[in-house]
Amino acid sequence: MISNLALSLAAALLPLSAAAANEPAAKTADAPRAPGVEASIVFPSNSSIRNWQADRGRGIWIQDRRGNWYYGTFAGYCRDADFASAIGVETRGAGRLDRFSTIVVRGERCPLSSFTTSAGPPSRRDKSKDIMGDKPGAN
Repeated sequence: MISNLALSLAAALLPLSAAAANEPAAKTADAPRAPGVEASIVFPSNSSIRNWQADRGRGIWIQDRRGNWYYGTFAGYCRDADFASAIGVETRGAGRLDRFSTIVVRGERCPLSSFTTSAGPPSRRDKSKDIMGDKPGAN
């Protein structure tokens, strides 16, 4: 009886092992990621999102628990994103943060038009150059 159960279980799992063998090798943490590739974060929550930073009202950088950064572009202008101390993520039942998700900031819904792999947000020095431009005398 037990041997029949074990044989049945092995037969049921055989197609899954064949499918896993055909999958490409998983990327290691050291492998470089191509920027600008559409991506997603599965089950976004406090445990899977480590950090975030708004890009004024244009978009948002989000860091996952592994330290990878992503950039989400808002479909429109999200006016309170730069001043918020917390954000919410609305996935509409999909269970992942991707280009079809919405970021909720102070009750305002900010839908995303894209969600791609990215380098981290620019440093404060880079931001000041962006704001001030390359004017002589600007630090």
